[in-house]
Amino acid sequence: MYKIVEKKFIAPGVTLARISAPRIARKRRAGQFVILRLYEEGERIPLTIADADPEEGTITLVSQRVGKSTAYFEDMPAEQGIMDVAGPLGRPTHVEKYGRVACIGGGIGIAPLHPIAQAMRAAGNHVTSILGGRTKDFIILEDRMRAASDETIICTDDGSYGLKGFVTDALRDLVAGGFHFDFVVAIGPPPMMKAVCRLTKELGIPTVVSLNALMVDGTGMCGACRVTVGGQTKFVCVDGPEFDGHQVDFDLLMHRLRIFDEDNAEAMRIYQAEGGNPNCVKKTGGVVEK
Repeated sequence: MYKIVEKKFIAPGVTLARISAPRIARKRRAGQFVILRLYEEGERIPLTIADADPEEGTITLVSQRVGKSTAYFEDMPAEQGIMDVAGPLGRPTHVEKYGRVACIGGGIGIAPLHPIAQAMRAAGNHVTSILGGRTKDFIILEDRMRAASDETIICTDDGSYGLKGFVTDALRDLVAGGFHFDFVVAIGPPPMMKAVCRLTKELGIPTVVSLNALMVDGTGMCGACRVTVGGQTKFVCVDGPEFDGHQVDFDLLMHRLRIFDEDNAEAMRIYQAEGGNPNCVKKTGGVVEK
């Protein structure tokens, strides 16, 4: 059992948890993730490591309430602990001294962006972070991102905080104003990453994205996390999670992410009807049963 040292809400439906996992805290590198199993019958949840403290022996994870399991993670008492934490998994971010790096994060994607911004700056890069959200409430980890960046620009869709508009607007304005970027890292909802990559391809800036695909075992054996990159099939858990954004087939990625929407909605409906009972839903042959 893995002890939850701290658990708090940092945005609507977004939970930050610090978990005691000393070996993972010592070994993890920017860009890597873990897979959680909250309880015996629970499904496996992949979450990127947003931060780590090797001396304290903790890793920081950020999750969003989008399905039954993440809803239960938000609802469960911290003293319960987590049954399994497997990791660090995935390929670490390739970090080198590029020059000027733009780290672009949208919503929950700001969490996995944080350790990358830290690593890029530690390597001697000038880091400009552009953070976006629907409203001010969805700009998470702002203090940490400011500490990891040379400058930070905030954008909100509704103009409730920072600039009104999208992260692509901010990036385009910076370039038009004379800023030169040698490299871009973009993490967020697939439509956001797709828009960023369309712009950076136009601007001729190499771009890496981190993909959050459907995932089961985290070893490349199940094939659930397959994506198409440069016309070839890749597995996010072992070949990624980071890929050349100009080569990713975002339309296929978004299609695959919607495959279980109806099942997830039904699982959430039953979970809520059962008052947060984590064992209320069992899937058999693609059918959700009570």
